[in-house]
Amino acid sequence: MIRSATLPRPAVEKGTSAEMLFHLGMMYRLGREVERNYVTAHKWFNIAALKGSHEARRCRCEISREMTAPEIAEAQRQARDWISLH
Repeated sequence: MIRSATLPRPAVEKGTSAEMLFHLGMMYRLGREVERNYVTAHKWFNIAALKGSHEARRCRCEISREMTAPEIAEAQRQARDWISLH
């Protein structure tokens, strides 16, 4: 099980598709192969949504209902940081 809140850089780089980012979000949402983490799931859904994934938008909305405002703010900050680096 990967315990880190993010995957190693080679696993997720600039050219990563919205579909791949959506699948990362699902991994963290469901706790598959990684520890369940809604903040990280929201981050990946947010990035995938920015790349055009409608499914990621839907999942981001759903998961937001189970998160606190500070958790959502942290997920958004992490997404902005990732985007600025990639």
